[in-house]
Amino acid sequence: MNKKLLSPLAKYAAIFSAFFILNVSADILNEDEKRHMASLKATALQSELSYQLVESLTTEVGHRLMGSEGDKKAIKWAVAKMNKLGFDKVWTEEVLGTFWQRGEVMAKIISPYPQQISAIALGGSISTQGDGLTANIAHFETFADLKAAPDNSLHGKIAFISYRMERHIDGEGYGPAVGARVGGAVVAAQKGASALIIRSVGTDNNRTAHTGIMRYKEGVAKVPAASIANPDADMLINQLNRGGDVSFFLKLIAHSDPKVIVKSANVIGEITGTEFPNEIVSIGAHLDSWDVGTGALDDGQGVGIMLAAAHHINQLPQKPKRTIRVILFAAEEVGLLGAKEYMKLHKDNMNNHVIGAEWDYGTGKIYKMTSGVGELALPAIKELSGYIQALGVELSLENNAKAQSDMSLLSAAGMPSMNFSPDALAYFDYHHTENDTLDKVSQKDIKQNTAVYTLFAYFAAQSGIDFRK
Repeated sequence: MNKKLLSPLAKYAAIFSAFFILNVSADILNEDEKRHMASLKATALQSELSYQLVESLTTEVGHRLMGSEGDKKAIKWAVAKMNKLGFDKVWTEEVLGTFWQRGEVMAKIISPYPQQISAIALGGSISTQGDGLTANIAHFETFADLKAAPDNSLHGKIAFISYRMERHIDGEGYGPAVGARVGGAVVAAQKGASALIIRSVGTDNNRTAHTGIMRYKEGVAKVPAASIANPDADMLINQLNRGGDVSFFLKLIAHSDPKVIVKSANVIGEITGTEFPNEIVSIGAHLDSWDVGTGALDDGQGVGIMLAAAHHINQLPQKPKRTIRVILFAAEEVGLLGAKEYMKLHKDNMNNHVIGAEWDYGTGKIYKMTSGVGELALPAIKELSGYIQALGVELSLENNAKAQSDMSLLSAAGMPSMNFSPDALAYFDYHHTENDTLDKVSQKDIKQNTAVYTLFAYFAAQSGIDFRK
């Protein structure tokens, strides 16, 4: 046998044994706690609470862009809901940032075949100057192709990246596509372009463009950046394929003043532990959203799931042993600002965060659970899986999970983590668009999602397991 294979095989065997050889230890939960797990599952699968919370947030508040009136309303809404739902402690932690205003957009092909284009400014983009910009298109199939172009070779042109995101159940197509959105304007400017347009980072065929954060770089000229809807990206390519120049008009009216600081806040609520109040099981979502749609999926659904999960646990005859903390993060969409502030404020008690999980994507049922814990804690993860398996959630043999989005910063700081994978096949049809609305939230699937997080949070709070070991 190849000696190089011994280490990976041995490692796999160790993980396999830790997961499945459980006869050496007794069950972690006692009979009363097992009955509570069954009761919680039944309650979550029957309750309309998580959906009702999303309905309330999207109807009474709507979009929640950092610094907007909707953001302010959402903070008040979340505090009021936590208090109404019976959280023991509720508080806010201020988060500072800048407020970017989208303004208007106009895009069209001037020649050879005039066509209106559905476009949207990327978050943080500057405006076009004067009455707009007209220039020929320089087409690149991928972000890598744009990077490979010679510096200053695109003078007087608009760079267009046409890469299309692939559809996958786990959303893995997002990573290869999103780099052009985030960093494309910087590279386009380095190549001499006057502006950047990209095919929307989305999997739909709707004539609806997708927004999302983009970044500028100090020392590099800023150029306006927009995305265009998938069908219009196809049409633009069709015109380019006919040979000759394609002239494009783009007008963005967007504004942000870095000198003007606005306030937002993380909203945090706790169910205080009865035996180990300083040991924290954290579950989270982000409260903010983009200024298009009503933020139902991204991340109103997560907000509803977390609030409902904690409430269901709080309705048990006895409160959990460990504290369950719900963190609704501010300003995730504009750069994880709420999570960064949370880390500053809580860096000295990260060891008290015994395990955590976040919800920030997906439209369907959770189908897989992946742990990120110490090897001695793997039998506990296997026991937890036994309670959740009936909900259609398989246990991954990998043990490398990081929490999603905001809470990934806590994972990086050493917090053991769980990652629950929902069906995301349709999620990026709506992500960061006007179509992110309540009707996209499945009233059936959100109950399963809520049940999974409820069982996880209660099990982690009752187990007494040191998930770091």
